[in-house]
Amino acid sequence: MKLLLTSGGVTNPSIRDALVDLLGMPIAECDALCIPTAEYGHPACTPASVWRFISGQPPSAMIALGWKSVGVLELTALPAIGAERWVPWVREADVLLVDGGDATYLCHWMRESGLAGLLPSLPDTVWVGVSAGSMVMTPRIGEEFVAWTSPDESDATLGVVDFSVFPHLDHGLMPDNTMDAAQRSRADICCPAYAMDDATAIRVVDGTLDVVSEGQWRYFPLTDS
Repeated sequence: MKLLLTSGGVTNPSIRDALVDLLGMPIAECDALCIPTAEYGHPACTPASVWRFISGQPPSAMIALGWKSVGVLELTALPAIGAERWVPWVREADVLLVDGGDATYLCHWMRESGLAGLLPSLPDTVWVGVSAGSMVMTPRIGEEFVAWTSPDESDATLGVVDFSVFPHLDHGLMPDNTMDAAQRSRADICCPAYAMDDATAIRVVDGTLDVVSEGQWRYFPLTDS
């Protein structure tokens, strides 16, 4: 799977260009599935914010990029309908657009639904995460980002990549998301981390990583030099 891990979505031309590069064809030729599940695990999210995401409204507006088609994949419904129905939907999609919310809740339902186990068989599919939709691919998110208590009361997530993400750096509506807070968080979770603002994304293909940014970001290695 090809990853585009964003803080705020496809917010500028550089991130959009990175997305098109990962897709390997124009957005207008691609079929997308959007996944709003993480929103339901976070107390700051509402039915209205879910609607804004799936209808392509700000702040992320990824659904309105001009896709050939867009569908909604709600992970909590999948265990009840059976893999024979939903797996073909995922395999036929060119891109999964995964909204923010609570990453541990999203992780739980990715595992419960079977989507997490399917990901290794999707080498050409692009995963575009927003906030928690990006954080779920990391080993841990940090206790300060946990809003939903998982059965094991852990902040552990899927560990598809070997670094963590501190999103929404210096966001006007999130005054606690400072660079100092990011550094403390990295120290607590004991793994490399990227702090990034909403104008930044991390592209990962076959284990190779690069940062795409028109804003601010910083890499925190496991051990400070």
